[in-house]
Order: sequence, then C-alpha cells, then structure tokens
Amino acid sequence: MKKLLILAMCSGLAFTSCVSKKKYSELEAKQKNTQDLLNTATVKLNDCLAERAALNARAKQLEERLADMRQTNADLIQSSKELTMLTSKGATNLEKSLESLKEKDLKISRLQDALNKKDSVTLALVTSLKKEVGINDPDIEVNVEKGVVYISLSDKVIFKSGSYQISSRATEILGKVAKVINGKPNFEAMVEGHTDNVPYRRRGELLDNWDLSVKRATAIVRELQKLGVEPGRLVAAGRSEYVPLVPNTTAENRATNRRTRILVLPKIDQFYDMIEKEMKNLEASGS
Repeated sequence: MKKLLILAMCSGLAFTSCVSKKKYSELEAKQKNTQDLLNTATVKLNDCLAERAALNARAKQLEERLADMRQTNADLIQSSKELTMLTSKGATNLEKSLESLKEKDLKISRLQDALNKKDSVTLALVTSLKKEVGINDPDIEVNVEKGVVYISLSDKVIFKSGSYQISSRATEILGKVAKVINGKPNFEAMVEGHTDNVPYRRRGELLDNWDLSVKRATAIVRELQKLGVEPGRLVAAGRSEYVPLVPNTTAENRATNRRTRILVLPKIDQFYDMIEKEMKNLEASGS
C-alpha cells in the first residue's frame, strides 16, 4: 500500500513537472478572471437580494395600506348608509317640528285674536260707561281692573250711613248704568258691597257688616231690575270689610273703603273657553 502511494506521488510530481510555465500562467490568469466574475456576480446577487427584501417590505406596506383603505372604504359606505338614514330621519323630524311650530303659531294667533277682541270689547264698554255716567264726579270712578270693567260708587252717593236704602242720586246714576247694560245684551253686572271695619252695632235685621254689604248689593240689583235689566244678568255679592282699598286708620280712609262696585262683565265665555282649550293644547304640545 505504501508503495502504491509513493508511486502515485511520484507520478503527480512527474505530471506537474511536465506542464509548462506558460500554460500554468494562462490557467492562473483564467482562474483569476473567473474568480473576479464570481465576485461580481456575488455582489450583484447580494444587491438583488437586498432589493428583493426592500420590494417585499414595500409590497407588504402597500398590502397593509390597501387593507386599511378597503376598511376605510367599508366604514365610509356604512357611515354613508347611517348618515342617509339619519338624514332621512332628521328630515322627517324637522318636518314634524315645522308642522308643530305652524300649529303653535296658529294657536298663538288665535289666542291673540281672542285677547284683542276682548280688549276691544273692554275699551268700547269703558268708553260707553264714561260717556253715560260721566267722569267729572270724584265720587264715581269708571276703570278697568285685571281686564274687568267696573264702576266704583262712593258710599255717600248711594246710601246713608249704616243704611241700605238707595238715594235719589243713586237712582239717577244707576239709570245710566242700566242704559249701558241694556244696550249690550251680552253683558252681565255683578254688584259688590264693601264696608269699613267699624262694627255694625244697630239692632234690627242686620247682624254685622256682612249683612250690610250684602243688603246694599241686593238693593242695587233690585233697582237695576226695576230699570229694565234682566235679573238673570245680575249678581249680588257682599265683601264686608275684607277688601279695603286703604287702611282703615282715618275717617277719610274709612269713607274711601265704604263703596259699591258694579262690575260689568262681557259674556265672552266662548273666548275664555277657547283660550283655556288652546293653552291646554300648547302645554300638551310642549310636553
């Protein structure tokens, strides 16, 4: 075995020695050129691999961006659908709101018309009463209080102290009031009797200031009835001493509080009923 190995080595040395130096140089140059080509190819391969990795990364980013855009598009489509539904619902609600506002405006307009008509009636009544009764007498007052027309008559114009017998002066004034009331069939008259706070001490059919105030009211109601006013349009009420105009601290103040008021009330129940009804409707609409 050793002999064979030695023989092979000897043969190789003999073969090497047989290759010329020129041939060896050519082979060596060719090998170097091949190695250079290999190195260049390796560099290009590495560049291609790096570019490929970059392109793969870019492709992944684009895919992710595309996925995001698709999701965004889907969200926009869904939002558009929801917006369309909301817009449709909003338009419906807006239309309902406008209709409700129109109804409220109509109701408010009706209320205003009723109030205007009531104010017109009140003004006409005051004008008629002032014209008939007169406005220069300090003991007679024609005015409006809380939308109600009234005539306030001083106690000394109508009655004697502590009495409910009507004076001739009162008959003259009540005749003018009756003329206005009779000329307006849609009006009623409520008579209120008022006293001061001095206790009623006379013996007889009157017990106290309540009795006195009511008796004075009924006396005037009877007189208006005699003057042609329908009794169904008359109301008698006694307020005694409990609704004073001024404190009952002086004789002058007590004289002011002793009075009779005739409230002239237009029969405008239909207006009040309409106002009440419309106000309830407005409250219901607001709730």
